[in-house]
Amino acid sequence: MSKSFLLPETSVLSAINLSKTYQEQKIFTPVLRNFNLSVYPEDQIAITGVSGSGKSTLLHLLGGLDSPTSGEVKLLDQPFSKLNANQRALLRNKNLGFIYQFHHLLPELTALENIALPLFLSPEKITRKEKIQKAKELLNQVRLAHRAHHRPSELSGGERQRVAIARALINQPVCLLADEPTGNLDAENAKIIFELLLKLNQETKTALILITHDLTLAGCLNKKIKLI
Repeated sequence: MSKSFLLPETSVLSAINLSKTYQEQKIFTPVLRNFNLSVYPEDQIAITGVSGSGKSTLLHLLGGLDSPTSGEVKLLDQPFSKLNANQRALLRNKNLGFIYQFHHLLPELTALENIALPLFLSPEKITRKEKIQKAKELLNQVRLAHRAHHRPSELSGGERQRVAIARALINQPVCLLADEPTGNLDAENAKIIFELLLKLNQETKTALILITHDLTLAGCLNKKIKLI
């Protein structure tokens, strides 16, 4: 199904009876039990909970970066469990965007090159000029056109996180998975990043799942889930 023609009632990402238990020797530690979630275009979902409640584990499962002990995750109605590693990676990289507390930009690349990188690693058949142009458009959207040729070491923390957001959007994902994206920023930059995420969610119709310990931020989203 093309992302461009998703109906509002069609879930883009879903978790069905999702459970995760970690085992170390003979000790079993359950983290998630029978978790269910349906994510729709334009959703804004905040996931909160105390440390150790399974927030990051859940995000990794939803993103296909980890496998559940039981249950299923479907992306665009395709179960991750039915795909091999290469198929899962291709589906994930094309349709999900990841943003973390630390930006994970490549230090030797410019802001523009960091944003374009996922396109150069994907099988999408567009020219190099078109890939660079898409990166420039996103750089402009996050208000960093004047920083296109600066490397991460030459950018502020807030600017680096904006580049990371643009990189997460370059493949036009159906859903953004953000793990404490403002946790490493001062209050002013955290506000800028949060408002940018909401603005892009509304403009691009990309669903947003945000892990945060900040209950004030969580209260601004239209759906809230608290893990206990």
